[in-house]
Amino acid sequence: MLVVRPARPDDFDAFMGFARRSGPGFTSLPEDEALLAKRLEKSLATFSSDAPKPDGDGGIYLLMIESAKGGKPFGCAAVKTNIGRDVPFFNYRIVTYGQASKAANRRFEMRALTMVNDYTGCTEVGTLFLEPERRGDGAGKLLSLSRFMLMASSPTRFHGTVVSELRGVVHLDGRSPFWEVVGRPFYRMDFDEADNLSATSDNQFIIDLSPKHAIYVDLLPDSARGAIGETHPDGAPARRLLEREGLRFEGVIDIFDGGPLLATRIEDTRTVRDSLALPFVAGDAHGEERAMLSNDRVDGFRCTLVPARITPDAVIVAPQVLEALEMEDGQIGRVRSFDV
Repeated sequence: MLVVRPARPDDFDAFMGFARRSGPGFTSLPEDEALLAKRLEKSLATFSSDAPKPDGDGGIYLLMIESAKGGKPFGCAAVKTNIGRDVPFFNYRIVTYGQASKAANRRFEMRALTMVNDYTGCTEVGTLFLEPERRGDGAGKLLSLSRFMLMASSPTRFHGTVVSELRGVVHLDGRSPFWEVVGRPFYRMDFDEADNLSATSDNQFIIDLSPKHAIYVDLLPDSARGAIGETHPDGAPARRLLEREGLRFEGVIDIFDGGPLLATRIEDTRTVRDSLALPFVAGDAHGEERAMLSNDRVDGFRCTLVPARITPDAVIVAPQVLEALEMEDGQIGRVRSFDV
């Protein structure tokens, strides 16, 4: 049995290991000990806070996945609140201009990229990393959807709009076809340097150096155009899960690698909309379909994916499930049928 739980101080070495293995373009996991230590400390404070306001300072809920029997974590994920308030959150929005000339008998549309910060203050789900050798058997799905189970336990802690930035096309050598054409001429630096700066600085360099006018997509070479809104192959399963959860591509992309930003209202996510708060009762759930289960609290959050029998009045689970979720028999938990 696998369990997702809040990150602890003794997870730092594992957290650093994820950063080293995450690869180029994974902005939310920079290989920076001081920064990751600060994020871990901030997560501890965010989880233990009473009820942070969704329009207050930015917070982060950092989650780890491990065996219910203990051992070293092998993946992480996060929910960030109020993005863009501590550090500006910039994107390109794809806009369409209508072009027409009666004299030339021409009418057509042209796409362009304009820089925006439309999602300041929103909630972001991200930092999803799972060690390659542990992928499969529902581990990635549990880790991804656990973030929505956390939000469902206390929706008022989170902004009404949920977004997720997915890593765009970045080659094994660290080269981004979008960056080479759209980024490098303006910033005069390699992709890795810009990516690291965006993760470790206040992003003033973006304000200083970014293009001040719209960029016409038709002027870009095929390599850059083809990367607009595309997801890194490693992120394709995560994108499918997010889309099944209800998030949609809204024509907004990352300014560095061109990866897509998906968004929806928190009440429209399947987990927040469809999950139920019911008593969890110890019993025989052998042979039942697997379900997402959590102890339905923020501080001390626990989530797992196991067989469960869902009735109108209660959720029947094996006794060891209650132990893994740190719940008493008959205590209220949260359940979501697992159909993805």
